[in-house]
Order: sequence, then structure tokens, then C-alpha cells
Amino acid sequence: MTEFGYTLSSEEHPPADLLRHAVRAEQAGFSFASISDHFHPWTDEQGQSPFVWSVLGGIAASTSTIRLGTGVTCPTIRIHPAIVAQAAATVAAMMPGRFFLGVGTGENLNEHVTGEDWPSPDERLDMLEEAIEVIRTLWQGGYQTFRGDYYSVEQARIYTLPEDLPPIIGAADKPLAADLAGRSTDGLWSTKPDPETVRGFEEAGGAGPRYIQVHLCWAESEEEAVTTAHRVWPNAAIPGELPQELVVPRHFEQAAETVTPELVAESVSCGPDPKGCVEQVQQCLDAGYDHVYFHQIGPDQEGFFRFWENDLRPLVEALAPGSG
Repeated sequence: MTEFGYTLSSEEHPPADLLRHAVRAEQAGFSFASISDHFHPWTDEQGQSPFVWSVLGGIAASTSTIRLGTGVTCPTIRIHPAIVAQAAATVAAMMPGRFFLGVGTGENLNEHVTGEDWPSPDERLDMLEEAIEVIRTLWQGGYQTFRGDYYSVEQARIYTLPEDLPPIIGAADKPLAADLAGRSTDGLWSTKPDPETVRGFEEAGGAGPRYIQVHLCWAESEEEAVTTAHRVWPNAAIPGELPQELVVPRHFEQAAETVTPELVAESVSCGPDPKGCVEQVQQCLDAGYDHVYFHQIGPDQEGFFRFWENDLRPLVEALAPGSG
């Protein structure tokens, strides 16, 4: 069954606002939400980046039905996978059956902060695969020792484990990452509606949910929306592998100097007309994704919720009968 979700954008909103948005998303009928796990925002204009595991605790206590996942956590450099295993187990114990752990290879933007070198793409994938193994090992309970190529765990035991362990969802936009997600995780997380990614995930044995994000900026006028999206989220139009390699927010701002409002509007549905957003959702469904979540760019989240309830929800649910 197709499900629709909401993005809690840690890069744009302080923690108390994220809690309010999560409650409102539950009230608006979203079945799940994604929350970003960053040390830095992409640009200084976005302006926020709270510690996600603290925010998750607040959301767990403030909601009762909405499912929530990190989109996504990098358990390889900035945070040791043993600590991620404990943190995720705690959140899952606080919201039984409602938490899922999204994992990926991360970005230099967030992972360089501890002073470690930024590995090559293939090494990052190897590190992620081993990190997932560490997490699953510790989730078995009891004292565990793990000695791998990248990580060591000595006589560690996670005492607070949920009754049902959370699923691990693997981020992938390229073939090798899709293969890893299919082999080692319980679902797929992508940023581009590419059917080849879904196919690679499934061919590697993947059979779980397939998540994908749609960026939009609702506003009273298209002009206002384009202006907001370009000001707040120009990284939407930064090409290629730069988002994984740039180091600090000012580098993203420099890379975005050539990004025009028109370029942002090509990848972000802007304005009060739901047509563009519906078309993006259809592309995601056609590519094989079954969990589509919306990122409203900018401060006007309440305007988006009204847009969702009154205009967008009936249209996208009509694309996938039985969705919710």
C-alpha cells in the first residue's frame, strides 16, 4: 500500500518547532515522517541543525500514531555505530512499532567535524555495511564483541532493547548502494525517482518499503514560492556529487551562486497549484516507490498543512487507491 509522509527539516527549524510540526503532521493524517540527521545545515540561510536524537525523544512523547524515521543517519564517522545502535533502540522503545532507522554513507558536510578523513565512495559503502553489521549484532542482546576492518566493539551490551527491533532502511541513488540496501537492510531510501535503483535493490534481495522525497514550496503565489525556495533551498539544484563532497555551508553557498530561481523551480514544485506536485508523485509511483514524503521548503509549514488537507491529499491518494 502506498503511504504519504512529511519531512521534518532539521536544517530549517529549531527543535521546539520540529515537535510542533510532528504533532501537526499526525493530526493532518500523515502515516509517517522523516527527520534529517545533520551536524550542519546545507547553507547558513537555513540556519538550524539540532541534535536529532534529542528531538526524537520529544516527538516520541508528543505523538501517538505517526511513524518516524531518520532520513538518514550516517553511522560511520561522526557517530560510532555502537552509539547509533543504542540511540535507535532507545527511541524504538519509547515509540513501539513507530520508529525506523534510515542509514546512509553521509556527506562530508557533517562527517568531517571529528577531524577524520573523508573516505572514497567505495570505502564509505564498505564502512556502512560493517556499521549495519555492528548495529544488528548489538541488537541481538547480551554482551557482544565485534572486531572488523573499521569498527571494534568490546564486551558491549545494550540493556534497553525494544520488544520489536526497528527496521533499517538503506539510502541509495546508485547501483552499488542499491545492491547494499537490498542485501543488508529492510527497505530503500532514495532522493531521485529512478526505477533502476528500485530494480537494483530488488535484484539484490530487497523486499521492503521504498521511500522517496518530493520537494515543494507552497505559497499564496508561484512567484513568492520560487523566491522562498531559491533563498532557502538552492542546494536542490546543485548538480552531481558535490553535495557529498563539500565541507561547510559556505561552500554550498558558493556552489549555489550560479543557481537561478528558474533552476530551483525545475526540481521544486512551487506555488498554490498542486498540479506540479501531483506529477512528481506520479513519477515516484511509476518508478516503484511506495512511501512518498513531502518537504515543504521555508517557514510556512501551517500553510502547507492546509494545502495538504484541502488540495493535495485527495489528488495524490487518488493516484494510489487504498493509500493513506
